[in-house]
Amino acid sequence: MSILARLFKRKQDDRAVARPLWHRTVEIAREKEWYRDCGVADTVAGRFDMITLILSIVMIRMERDPDLIEPSVRLTELFVEDMDGQLRESGVGDLVVGKRMGKLMSVLGGRLGAYREGLAAADEGVMAEAVARNVSLHDGADPLLVARRARAFAAGLALVPAFRVLDAEIGK
Repeated sequence: MSILARLFKRKQDDRAVARPLWHRTVEIAREKEWYRDCGVADTVAGRFDMITLILSIVMIRMERDPDLIEPSVRLTELFVEDMDGQLRESGVGDLVVGKRMGKLMSVLGGRLGAYREGLAAADEGVMAEAVARNVSLHDGADPLLVARRARAFAAGLALVPAFRVLDAEIGK
C-alpha cells in the first residue's frame, strides 16, 4: 500500500457500535419529564447531571453482561468525545480542556459508584440521597421523584436483552 493510500484511507469507527446507544442515552436524559415533573434544573449543569445519571444506569446494566463490556468502553469514549466538543464549543481553550475532561471523568466515576450503590439498595432513600448530592434540582424539588424514575428506568433496562441494549432499544 502506498504512503498516500495509507494517509487517506478511511479509518474504521471503533465507536460506531455504541453511537446509537449514546444518542439514545442523551435523548432519555433530555426527556421533559425529568425537568417538568421531577424538578431537575433545565440548565447546563442539570442537563450534564441527567446525562451522567442515565449513562451510569446504562453502564451499570452493561457491566452485568460480558457481551456489553467492550461496547461500554466505546460508550464512555463517546461521552468523553461529546463533552470535549461541548467544552470547546463553549469557548474553553485547548490548555484547559484536558484538565476539565479529567475532572468530568472523575465526576462520572464518582456518580457511577453512588448510583450503583443507590440502585442496589433495598431502601429507595439511598438512591434519593445520591440524586440529592449529584443532580441540580429546583429549590424545593424532591430528589425522591428523580430517584424513583431512575430506579424504574433501571428496572426496565435490566429486562432488555444485550443485543437490544446495543441497538439502543431502551427506555421505550
